[in-house]
Order: sequence, then C-alpha cells, then structure tokens
Amino acid sequence: MALSVDGETDLDLENNEDALGSDLSRFADYLFNNFFFPLRASSAKTPQLTPLTHSAIQQAQGGGVQAFAGTTDRVDGDQARDDDGNPLFSDPRFSSLEVAHILPHSLTATDKGSLLPPSKAAALDILNMFDNGVIHLIEGDDIDRPQNAITLTYDLHLDFGNFDIFFEALPDQPHTYRICSFLHPVILPGFPVTRTLYLSEDRTIEPPLPRLLALHRAIAHILHLSAAGDYIAKILRDPEWKDTKADGSTELGRLVTLRLGGWMEGISS
Repeated sequence: MALSVDGETDLDLENNEDALGSDLSRFADYLFNNFFFPLRASSAKTPQLTPLTHSAIQQAQGGGVQAFAGTTDRVDGDQARDDDGNPLFSDPRFSSLEVAHILPHSLTATDKGSLLPPSKAAALDILNMFDNGVIHLIEGDDIDRPQNAITLTYDLHLDFGNFDIFFEALPDQPHTYRICSFLHPVILPGFPVTRTLYLSEDRTIEPPLPRLLALHRAIAHILHLSAAGDYIAKILRDPEWKDTKADGSTELGRLVTLRLGGWMEGISS
C-alpha cells in the first residue's frame, strides 16, 4: 500500500484517501484469491496415510514393524473403561476418529513434475507474513508430521477444516486448550470446552504444535470477522450464486483456477 511499516510516511493521507482505498482493495483481493479462498476450499480434506508417511511414523517409534498386544477384559461389556479408568457405559456417545491436518496438506502438495505451483508459492509467502519462519515447519514431508496433526471426530474435522472451530492455548498449562466455535450453539452445542491433549507415554510421537494451532486460530478469526468465510462457503455451495463480475469473471471461474493450481487434488467435487 506504499506505507511504511514503522508508521512514518511523507504521504498526505487525507488527500490520498481514494488511492489508499484502491490499494487496500487490491491487497485484500490478493489475500483472498491467493490465500484465504484456496486454504478454506481445500482444508477440510485430509489425505489418507501414504506408505511414506507410515514409514516415517514407524521410524519415529524406533523403526521396524511394531508388535501390538490386543485389548481383552478391560473393554468387556458394561465394565468398559477409558484410559483414565472412567466407565464408558455412562456416556454411550461414540464417533469415528480421523487425523486432521492443522495447516492443510494442499499447501505444499506439488504437481506431477514435483514442482510447487506458483499459486501455492504465493500462499506460502502470505502464510509466512502471518508468522515469519513458520513455513520451515511444514516444508516438504514435514507437512505430514504429527506436530501438524490432531485427532478429531469426523464432524469436528469438517468444522476445524472450515476454520469454524479453533484451539486457544491456556497460559501455563502445557497442551491444554480452550476450544471455541464460531458456529451457532444450535448447530454445535457445548462449546467452548477446555481439553488437555493426550500425549504418547514415551513422547515418541510429537504433540500438535501450539504455534501451528495459534496460526490456525488467527486465520479462523480473520475469516470470521471479515465475513470472508461466509462468502467462501456460499461460493463452494453454489459456484454460480452471484452474477458475473465487472471483469467478466465468475465464482465458478475461481474454482476452475483452484483446480488448475493443484489445490483440489483428492477432493470430491
């Protein structure tokens, strides 16, 4: 926007209001088209475990094929208990669990030539603007490391991928979060809740990285407070919900651009 980041400028702000407004609009469009829209559109789908990822997980646990013992009497009948010894029968609500990426896998997924498309390079530059240096935590196969993952139920995975729920770290309480939602309580009751994440006993599997969860939270707030999240949701529900814009483009064109940029690989139409 031609403004100094330290707040010092020789520009006459009062007499250049129109020019600044135009610059701000262009910058907002750039952020929307190159970051928020592709990120929101592609983040609700987490790819299935690949052999490479499986190998990395095994290596993190000492390498080789692990031998696991089955569970016997502890889960029998009405006496079934969770890992804390609490009876499961008292709360019979069960759901399937999925592993969700905190920052979506699509951010660093390469094309068939193993090259990062320009649109994704732009998105990573913007992401690095939010938190300088964070892209080094998700480069290459690091995007699939456990530090960028969290286990959620199917429904909450969708809400998390849509940036409708977020994790807010509690001070002086390691791996403890206040989980909040932007959804109406009728749609998602019971929030906010406070939860402490379970860690592996020998700590061979990395816990979700608070820095990445904080970045997810920041993106969620921007999408909500700017109403960009609702706008994107309308486009995804009905690509032709709005008339053709002045430049001749359509919302369907946005989705085609995403597909060509490699953002929608592995995601159902």
